[in-house]
Amino acid sequence: MTSNVQPQPAPVDQPCEFKTEFHPRSGRQALYQCFEEFGIAPETQALPADEEPWCPFQSRGDFEFSEIALDAALNKHQIDRLLSLIARISQGQTQITLTNETDLRKALDNAASELTPFTKHEIKVPYKKEERVYEVHARSLWDWALDLLDNPLLAPHFVWDAQRVYKHNATDFERFFNELWTGHRWWDIQSRLPPDLNAVPFCFILYADKTRLSSHGTVKGYPVVARCANLPVEIRNGEGLSGGRVVRWLPIVPEDASEEGKHGYTTLKRVVWHESFLKLLVHLDQYSKTGYSYSCYDKIMRWLFPVILILSGDYEEQCMMSLIRGLQCKCPCPVCLVPLDELHDLSKTFPIRSMKDAQVALDIYRQNRTEGEEVLKGLGLRPVANALWLIENSDPHEALSLDNLHTLHGGTGGVHLLGELKTVLADLGRKAQDNFEQQVADFPRWRALTHFTTVIHITFSDGNKRRDLVKQAFYAALSVLKRQVSPEGYRLLRVIHSYLRLDSLIGLDVHTERTLAMIDAEFLVYDTALKDYVEYATMTSSIEGIKTDWNFPKTHLWKHAQRDIESKGVARNYSTRPNEKLHGPLKLAYLSQSNGKDVAKQILRIDHHKCAALLLQGRLDTLDEQCHLQALGDAGLDDEDHDHINLDGHFKLGSPQSRADTIQDIENRLSAQDSAFQGFRKKLANFINTSLPTYGYQLTRWTIIPTDFQIREYRYLKLNYESTINWRQSTDHLRSNPSFHGSPRFDCALIQLTAERTVFVKIIFMFKCEVPDIGAFQFALVQPYTAGIPGGSRRINQDLRLTRVKAVPRKDSIFVSLKSFIRGAVLACDPEHQDEFLVVEHIDSDMFLRMEARAC
Repeated sequence: MTSNVQPQPAPVDQPCEFKTEFHPRSGRQALYQCFEEFGIAPETQALPADEEPWCPFQSRGDFEFSEIALDAALNKHQIDRLLSLIARISQGQTQITLTNETDLRKALDNAASELTPFTKHEIKVPYKKEERVYEVHARSLWDWALDLLDNPLLAPHFVWDAQRVYKHNATDFERFFNELWTGHRWWDIQSRLPPDLNAVPFCFILYADKTRLSSHGTVKGYPVVARCANLPVEIRNGEGLSGGRVVRWLPIVPEDASEEGKHGYTTLKRVVWHESFLKLLVHLDQYSKTGYSYSCYDKIMRWLFPVILILSGDYEEQCMMSLIRGLQCKCPCPVCLVPLDELHDLSKTFPIRSMKDAQVALDIYRQNRTEGEEVLKGLGLRPVANALWLIENSDPHEALSLDNLHTLHGGTGGVHLLGELKTVLADLGRKAQDNFEQQVADFPRWRALTHFTTVIHITFSDGNKRRDLVKQAFYAALSVLKRQVSPEGYRLLRVIHSYLRLDSLIGLDVHTERTLAMIDAEFLVYDTALKDYVEYATMTSSIEGIKTDWNFPKTHLWKHAQRDIESKGVARNYSTRPNEKLHGPLKLAYLSQSNGKDVAKQILRIDHHKCAALLLQGRLDTLDEQCHLQALGDAGLDDEDHDHINLDGHFKLGSPQSRADTIQDIENRLSAQDSAFQGFRKKLANFINTSLPTYGYQLTRWTIIPTDFQIREYRYLKLNYESTINWRQSTDHLRSNPSFHGSPRFDCALIQLTAERTVFVKIIFMFKCEVPDIGAFQFALVQPYTAGIPGGSRRINQDLRLTRVKAVPRKDSIFVSLKSFIRGAVLACDPEHQDEFLVVEHIDSDMFLRMEARAC
């Protein structure tokens, strides 16, 4: 049979798109790369795998069992019973040699001996003519860093030199920021290091936060987590040995009703924190000045200079780290000297704090307490020496960074703006609240979005849930807080929308000069909207409890977002999110594996064991991979770059129905209840004959679709696409299922309808079929959102910068090839206008930028 498919033209070579400049002292020339080469690590010769990487365990089985015990948080009784059962069932046929919990503990202790252990210290602090003693458990931060450097699995991934990276935008090279070493601060630090050495920064990220260990919160822990900033973000924010590790367990000064709030007792807490912190910095103060000679993986001898590059924490911890006085002091920002009564005004810029100014103020205090106290109060500082002053190039005010989890999602947006929304709705009455909650409950499901059924009378402490709720609450409130009905609510929606835009912008994984300018411009919009809301709330509104005072730190802190990005790369580099995840295992260790006594020692021993297990698991994975490749031989080598998309196969259908149906059966069964299936066979025949040529298939004659034409329905679509943010592969998971977990779910998507036009569609039906004389195809029946909107653009669309679309009648649904799908989308229904929907542009950063490009 002769094929009527014409061959496709050969691909055209693309010019270099990326340029990377290295620090002058690195001695490296500028690097030009094309799209396929950028960000791809050069091939390295694999190190010979340790043939027995499970040592010091007796066998691989012993090690794998210990991992299960750790992950499951088994207690002693469970461990003994499980080992006894395995021993009796196996009758000696397995490789497990452990017989009791003591054997397991000893084996883990032996394995953990490869890693830097925790040591117990005592610090003595004078208070009211007595000496108070506090216990500190700490790993040497420098020794922990050397553990990472000595790990051959991590060694190839270390980055030492500052970089300036650019992408060609069709006109010129535009600089962008992503990793920490692409920011100004790394470059400036490397420039200050000794010029006659091959000197590079060895940078640390430190996070601290108290956490409740017991269910009632009576037992607390105070872990400090370290990450190595010289590793790529996917590695350092991961959950393996290269990710965050507990390096210190701080003492908690007990609450004392008779002392709480007193200046001396508050100062005592700061002194204890910073004296304890010194135990973590053993050797760092010396090496930050002299450097540490180390032969790296690439056989180059470098002098490593330790730097505390990032301090990560919520506002309370940032106050402790920077030693400012907190919420009500004269200058409550840990980064700049904004006055307390100016926190709400984002249009103004204030001087940045510096370590030198703090040191001068403390020197004055030591010489004359009265005069020094006034100077310190003016700066909002405590009369305590900061432990970080000992480390070169580690100004704590420079190291502190915006934390969007607590400042935005658990602060400005998730608490204050959402709280205001509830206050305004309460004033409108029960009907308005019910309407709002119904809109939230009806909000379309999305894989990466928490779904809510109630909002008004429930609160969340989880910043991730609050982030998701603000996104949905904005769209749910549009039909309730109308301009004529609630002037306060309408003004509040303008504030929330600008907040969501800023949140989307700040959260980008890659920033360019253009996106940074967008942040700067949007802050002015947000500032204007907030001032308008506050003025109306103060002068006109009669709503009880409406907020008129926005002078609190979280209103101001994100003012420094643009500076942080330019200085230290994108927000995920210094987010507390990866570190907050580590609280869960610590709580589980306390609840399931400790006896409630000597808590720190028991929890840290378990954590140390887990580190040892991760070390051995990495070696096992390497051995397994090499054995697998050896078994496959040359045929197993795959040169495909998995970070980029195969554009001929960027989707995959799933959830197939049990059997194929004839096209006539489908039309007969579904057309009665859904007009989209009326004339199904005729519409498909017309589509195949008129549209396939636009996809590159040349038809020589009209293709007939018989009544017994076979179709196999699929109800799941995995859709890969190139992210507009970081140019890597992203994935959406879409459904067209009449009963997905008991409810109908038909997702939306953005598709390439023609060469010049992209449109939104709702997926109705996805299927595979075999077109005669051509081959197998994957099609979808979709409902386009391309109908005209009566009356043109509405005022609310302009005021709130909404993208509104309207669905065509169901009977006008069309067929498209799944190859035309670009990515998934979420469209929120407008209950007051039939078949009209609002594009949820804040569903993720990629969608946000795509919508920005469409608006231009």
